[in-house]
Amino acid sequence: MGRVYNFSAGPAVLPEEVLRTAAAEIMDYHGCGQSVMEMSHRSKVFQGIIDEAEHDIRELMGIPDNYEVLFLQGGAYQQFAAVPMNLMKNGKAAYIITGQWAKKAWKEAKIYGDAVAVASSEDKTFTYIPDCSDLDIPEDADYVYICENNTIYGTKYHKLPNTKGHVLVADVSSCFLSEPVNVNDYGVIYGGVQKNVGPAGMVISIIRKDLIPEEPPVANTPTMLRWKTQADAHSLFNTPNCWDIYMCGLVFKWLKENGGLSAVKERNEKKAKLLYDYLDQSKLFHGTVVPADRSVMNVPFVTGNADMDAKFVAESSAYGLVNIKGHRSVGGMRASIYNAMPYEGVEALVNFMDKFEKENS
Repeated sequence: MGRVYNFSAGPAVLPEEVLRTAAAEIMDYHGCGQSVMEMSHRSKVFQGIIDEAEHDIRELMGIPDNYEVLFLQGGAYQQFAAVPMNLMKNGKAAYIITGQWAKKAWKEAKIYGDAVAVASSEDKTFTYIPDCSDLDIPEDADYVYICENNTIYGTKYHKLPNTKGHVLVADVSSCFLSEPVNVNDYGVIYGGVQKNVGPAGMVISIIRKDLIPEEPPVANTPTMLRWKTQADAHSLFNTPNCWDIYMCGLVFKWLKENGGLSAVKERNEKKAKLLYDYLDQSKLFHGTVVPADRSVMNVPFVTGNADMDAKFVAESSAYGLVNIKGHRSVGGMRASIYNAMPYEGVEALVNFMDKFEKENS
């Protein structure tokens, strides 16, 4: 069997060019006689890899010098705790609940302080983004927290909330590097890399330096969750995920070689339009999200019949379209069409959907 079109929400599809480069270098990285997976993280060779990766993501995103870029283990979930531990000086934060991951982050923050839910879209199964133009944010809130793109439910903030002067913290795991961003709009912007940036096993946290406390406000914050620990050591406090940093570095190079974030945004919107246009005219399939809040990365859809959904998932897999089943909490189908998903993959999906609809109408 050849390469399939992988619509997994994460771990997810990686660029073929990146995989080929990694395969070619796996035994001997740039003539050093060893694999990246074997070399010391204290070596000059690896220092070059991590320095170049940081340089390239700074260039891609336009990250100002007053922000740290940290390559951390533990995934985004661990940052659910690290964020309040490092930022809750007043012991209070505002959370906007637009899906399971924002809800989990909010519940985690409640362990360490007063985490207030200032808006939620749970009343309609997270199918929309609430109006965030005039929220009742507590004056003494240390930050406002969002999950910017909701992998499970397929919604996206196309306009950032009005935080009324408070620091904005955003989990961007499933829209990371999918479009240009103004990093200055955020105090903290972080994402697990396994959806749109690299293999599973790491989170990249971009943190404004003045927000990194000398001593975390939450007592007994573990050494590894202190942002200062990681920043002072330039992500090398302990053995990092060397292979993941290398792979993400290859993805950064791939993005730069293919026009950067403006070009990738254009390609992503073209792919999403193809799929959403089909859903909007289909008599069998329909999307589940308010059109104005649709994600460009994750597209959930259903037939309205659980048996028909299951049949579609089974037959699509045989057609070389894999991991199309929706999240267990939602059901139906979900196509994650990240940066590395080619336009031809979405075309193949739409063609199969059309074929399936004609055969099952």
